[in-house]
Amino acid sequence: MMKTGKQGVADWILVLLFLISPFTPALAQKVIKGNIREAQSGETIPFASIRFKASGSGMLADSAGSFMLRLSQWPKDTLEITSVGFQDYRYFVDPAQVVGDTLFLNIRMIEGRFNTGVTVRAKGNRGLWMWRRIVQHKAQNDRYRFRNFGYELYNKLELDIKNVNKEKLSDSRMLRKFQFIFDQIDTSEGAAYLPAYLTEALSDYYYSKEPLRRREVFKATKTLGFKNESVSKLLGGMDQNVNFYNNFIPVFDKQFVSPISDNGDAYYTYKIADTQYVAGRRLVHFFFTPKRKGENTFEGDCWVQDTSFAIQKMNLRLSKEANINFLHKMNLIQEYQLINDSTWFLSRDKWVIDVAPFGKNNLSFIGRKTTTYRNVVVNDAYVDAELAKNKVLEESVLPEVAAEKPDSFWIESRHEELTKSEQGIYNMVDSLMNMPQYKTYRNTLYFLTVGYKNIGNYEIGPWFNWLSYNSYEGFRTRFDLGTNTRFSKQVYLHGYLAYGFTDRQVKFQADGRYLFKRNPRRQLYLSWRRDIDFGQNYYGDITQDNIFALAIRKQGVPIKFISIEDKRAEYTHGWRNGFAVSLSGVHKTFNPLRNLPPKEQFLKDPQADLSTFEAGVRIRYAYLERFLESTFSRISLGSVYPIVDFRYTRGISGVGNSGYDYSRLFLSVSDYAKVAPLGNIYYNLFAGRTYGNLPYILLDVAPGNEIYYYNRNAFNLMNRYEYIQDRYAGAFFEHNYGTGLFRFLPITRKLKLRQLWTAKALWGGLSEANKGLNFTTGHPFRSLDGKTYLELGTGVDNILKVLRLDFVWKILPWEVNTAAHPRFGAFASFKVNF
Repeated sequence: MMKTGKQGVADWILVLLFLISPFTPALAQKVIKGNIREAQSGETIPFASIRFKASGSGMLADSAGSFMLRLSQWPKDTLEITSVGFQDYRYFVDPAQVVGDTLFLNIRMIEGRFNTGVTVRAKGNRGLWMWRRIVQHKAQNDRYRFRNFGYELYNKLELDIKNVNKEKLSDSRMLRKFQFIFDQIDTSEGAAYLPAYLTEALSDYYYSKEPLRRREVFKATKTLGFKNESVSKLLGGMDQNVNFYNNFIPVFDKQFVSPISDNGDAYYTYKIADTQYVAGRRLVHFFFTPKRKGENTFEGDCWVQDTSFAIQKMNLRLSKEANINFLHKMNLIQEYQLINDSTWFLSRDKWVIDVAPFGKNNLSFIGRKTTTYRNVVVNDAYVDAELAKNKVLEESVLPEVAAEKPDSFWIESRHEELTKSEQGIYNMVDSLMNMPQYKTYRNTLYFLTVGYKNIGNYEIGPWFNWLSYNSYEGFRTRFDLGTNTRFSKQVYLHGYLAYGFTDRQVKFQADGRYLFKRNPRRQLYLSWRRDIDFGQNYYGDITQDNIFALAIRKQGVPIKFISIEDKRAEYTHGWRNGFAVSLSGVHKTFNPLRNLPPKEQFLKDPQADLSTFEAGVRIRYAYLERFLESTFSRISLGSVYPIVDFRYTRGISGVGNSGYDYSRLFLSVSDYAKVAPLGNIYYNLFAGRTYGNLPYILLDVAPGNEIYYYNRNAFNLMNRYEYIQDRYAGAFFEHNYGTGLFRFLPITRKLKLRQLWTAKALWGGLSEANKGLNFTTGHPFRSLDGKTYLELGTGVDNILKVLRLDFVWKILPWEVNTAAHPRFGAFASFKVNF
């Protein structure tokens, strides 16, 4: 049937347009192409506005931040690019300067004002209305609503050195052999930066809600120059579950308020910029700024689907006055994709931080962590089957073969191809690791900072124990020698010799450990030590056996000296569920030397030794505790649950001339918890009891502090060996609540000072028999006799980003203020944190 009239004319026009379309480029001879990215993170900026200032013509960039303008001729005009949250970008097109018919613009936009170049169209507060809708639909959009889910996880972490002065470094005599490194310097983002390190991980991750179980199995890890199992696991999915739908988002050890928190309107101002249709879906551009300065909040924007109110992409930037150290900039970006017709699931996130410890214009570092998610399954029986393999509720499996995958595996398995710059990092680091001069520099830096130096199969150090001074020994020298992993990865041997030039006595220690299993930890430890006692090994530890303790002792407080010979054997057996049991046998010989009652006051035979033999068991439960481990040592990163520690010790007479029978019990519960938005708290509750008539050395000595360095786990206005007890209970509490009142003053807000308060209490008593044995010695021992010892304190943390100052008052027992028993004290301490 022939079409006639207007319908036929329309068809002919369509046919004509189709026929001439291949020749359309010839009509628009000039092309401007561009890609728009964020200068800090390198992330694309979708739907930015592009227009010529004079003519007013323009377009919007697509969802990938790309655009293409076709022109009949080159205009002499300024091209303006605007987007919410960024400074305007302007590029002047000068026809005389353009070569060829195509102009490509690699545009990097810098964070700026949130109203720059954007017209916000709203009746009433549509931004607040949109926030309410997002919050109301969080339960339908949060991925943790599913019974279970699983995915393949790819992590890539890159470290760049920023503000590198290539000319200055190239002229350095020390770096002449490293010139090939400077060929990697990139200036495409403005400031010169040197890509310095790259590591990758590929794993399968599984999660179930009820019961709460998580499992991660690493398929491959790729690092050069530094291999550590605990660090590799930190690159997996267990420790990076940033969920924008939560009320708080972790940033290092801080908790920041999420823009879509249930009470986000108390912290943020919301606005709607515009809307766009992408793939047939209407997306709303929604942005937010902090209401107040100095709080742990973000600024940023996101794209929200206006029917499901699900986040498609969100970009968080650290607000300029957020109370966090060393970070010049920070971006956290997450993107979501549909995995079926209605379910948006996380597909990619990226974390970029600009760490500037010496100022933003000096040498600094950029860390870029990119994570992608593939093969997502939800509510699947396969996930349950994998989680059933867990021996504990949360398990991370890193096979040794994961670190041995060839390059061919990575080429096939990476979620995204390495850029030329990233591939150059691997080549550079590989070359660097094989250079003898680099190894020399690395070992020297390790010696100066950590204190140890490797010599073949052995290590010496720490150097800061080589020389010290005290009133009994005079100048003291000490030299340590130990084995390293070249000697053995299962056996560690260590020893030291020390000599005091005044007492003219040689001291020593010899110890060793054998690792049956590294994770969970199962080891045998043996030691023999004869030295001066430099600290208390109770619920606090204060050491003075180093050069830095010379200048911080309290004036007028006599130093107590005890010579101890300690022989011990200890076996520790740990399980994956957090339980660890230690069995020990310890023989000790004590000889009080100065400012403490001598041993003769407790022995019928003055020539005899004050000796004891103890058999003990220690049970420690730390569920889901994480560690940063090396081959033989490890540092606890804490647990989200309280840690319980129980010890039972039995003193047995007649073993190695030991002369006492007694029993000792000890129990403690401690925890470090984040209580966002009110900072964090630490507490330690402890109690103990000793059964037996014993000299003070074998009783429970309350931990005192005789230096001006603040000790969290000691009573700072109490002296060592001041209070002795055979029954006690106590509590330590510390609340660091961040900016507090400091956020209201511009100067304290700029200095990023933080407030804290502390409370320490002790209740104790001593039997009449133990009083009769110890209080007649002439030493001013004290007992609480059921009364309360209480210290309260407040403090300022983060002074110059590394110092803390505590002000402590002794509230109970109330007594006259004296030099020996002050009611007030000020203490400093040092800590580097974000």
